[in-house]
Amino acid sequence: MRDLTYPPIIVTAKTLFRVLGQRFVMTGTEHVPREGGVLLAYNHIGYVDFVYGGLATQPSKRLVRFMAKKEIFDDRFGGPLMRSLHHIEVDRGEGLASFRTAIDYLQQGEAVGIFPEATISRALELKEFKSGAVRIAAAAGVPLVPVILWGTQRMMTKDHPRDFSRGKTIAIRVGEPMHPTGEDPVAETAELHRVMSQMLDDTIAAYPAEEQPPGSWWLPARHGGSAPTLEEAARLDAEEKRERAAKRAAKRAAKSSQKS
Repeated sequence: MRDLTYPPIIVTAKTLFRVLGQRFVMTGTEHVPREGGVLLAYNHIGYVDFVYGGLATQPSKRLVRFMAKKEIFDDRFGGPLMRSLHHIEVDRGEGLASFRTAIDYLQQGEAVGIFPEATISRALELKEFKSGAVRIAAAAGVPLVPVILWGTQRMMTKDHPRDFSRGKTIAIRVGEPMHPTGEDPVAETAELHRVMSQMLDDTIAAYPAEEQPPGSWWLPARHGGSAPTLEEAARLDAEEKRERAAKRAAKRAAKSSQKS
């Protein structure tokens, strides 16, 4: 694939990281193969995870093609940018197309990024995983590499104001490759969740204590923070879903009344 947009964006992003005085703690990046198709599975804690997730493959000189929701591609500015970076559009109502595109990319030797939780976790812990990650890796015959991001939620996430103040630590932990067969996607997805949960706990434990004191909103309740529990987060997600559905219904009703 020709990448005219990706290189200058990487340079710009790294410049912004320096301007923001960010410190990076990266471990396990040697687990990313230097060539051949590879699917990277990331946890999802903030809106800038796409930006920082690509750093996991920088030591291997790989560019990640992220699977991202259709709404981003529909944006008049975001859409052209995402397509120029060869990211993969995911239409939740037509998931087979993105599934096939991801497999095609992987079989061409690309590095593809996926968020098995599908949406940002308000609890900042791993939500239930979709089985797409193991099914795609198995179908393409490529390794599945788990990746944990931590610290990105402090900049931009759900229910909290943006904070791009200087001096934040960003932790990126890459795990050993897994090799799903697709024979039991449910069990293999559960194993991926287990592995990434342990990686997340290890990442939080190793994060600078002075940057996440007890009670911090960006710290999971189970780790002494004030983030919602998984159960509370599920309730908030359900409320958000109902509100969006109501807005869509109101918009359709308004269009219908205008036509009549």
